[in-house]
Amino acid sequence: MRKILAISLFAILLIAGCSENGQQDPRDEQTSPIIEQENQKHEVVAENLEVPWSIQKTGNTFYLTERTGNIVKIENEEIERQSVELEKELATASEAGLLGFVLASDFQKSNLAYAYYTYQDNTGQFNRIITLRLGDNIWREENLLLDKIPSGSYHHGGRLKIGPDEKIYATTGDASESELAQDIDSLGGKILRMDFDGSVPSDNPFANSYVFSYGHRNPQGITWTSDGVLYASEHGNSANDEVNKIEVGQNYGWPIIEGNEEEVGMVSPLFTSGDEATWAPSGMSYYDGDLYVAALRGKAILGLDPETDEQWEVITELGRIRDVLIEDNYLYFITNNTDGRGNPQENDDKLYRISLLESN
Repeated sequence: MRKILAISLFAILLIAGCSENGQQDPRDEQTSPIIEQENQKHEVVAENLEVPWSIQKTGNTFYLTERTGNIVKIENEEIERQSVELEKELATASEAGLLGFVLASDFQKSNLAYAYYTYQDNTGQFNRIITLRLGDNIWREENLLLDKIPSGSYHHGGRLKIGPDEKIYATTGDASESELAQDIDSLGGKILRMDFDGSVPSDNPFANSYVFSYGHRNPQGITWTSDGVLYASEHGNSANDEVNKIEVGQNYGWPIIEGNEEEVGMVSPLFTSGDEATWAPSGMSYYDGDLYVAALRGKAILGLDPETDEQWEVITELGRIRDVLIEDNYLYFITNNTDGRGNPQENDDKLYRISLLESN
């Protein structure tokens, strides 16, 4: 039986707008491992991180992207901040930077990874998906897989994952232009699916299109269950954050419907924060029948059971949570208290872990 925290899930949620920064779009989004155990619920794996965004792990080694443009390697009780050489200038817009990151399945041999970043040049500001190759402790952009993904003042999306079908999935935001989400010809406000070489899979739902699903506002988390069901988290407008069950070619409604609203031909969410609360959900993971969702404004990791609709808090009081990763019965997560929208604690930001065996 799950350990349900005494504080209600909704009691701590803040009412806010649609970015992670209250001054702008009002919502959202070097030490040794296990350096301290603050209580029985969580351990600090690493600290003094600079707005980390994605967690990857291979063997006993972690790789974390930082929005400022570095990749942090944590191995053998040592932390190394590795530089990243990109072809385009990294954008410094709100919510932008070096975002999604996933290691190739043969990374230990190939040193290859995939990344999503926001850039700016004389043609404007966009997002792109690339390959990175690690050599001499420097990550270098190698191949461009997809370019000109819309980017605006906010809502860049940015999550990358490799699905059980061996395809790359990417979440993209509406770039603060809500009409893009309903435009099948736009890459904004979508979940995209591509082959490892950047080509369009022949079984995608729309001919010659990367679009896998559409009608999304600012999705920042995706995960699959053990039997291959895809779920995604999405930032709502003012409230009405969502966790959706994603089906191929479906329309998830933004900006026509949100939250529990319904419309013929559009899919309403499996979970929503409701009209008066916000989670600002980001990275997601799956474990033993449950979904685990990082919550920035909710300042928690949310546990969700798709079968029973049960909701609970796994951890709280550590501030803004950006991404989660589950491996070997441990849940790893990173804070984003140094992103200008949180209240940094000493030595923030941090990579934590908790035992899921102890919390269940």
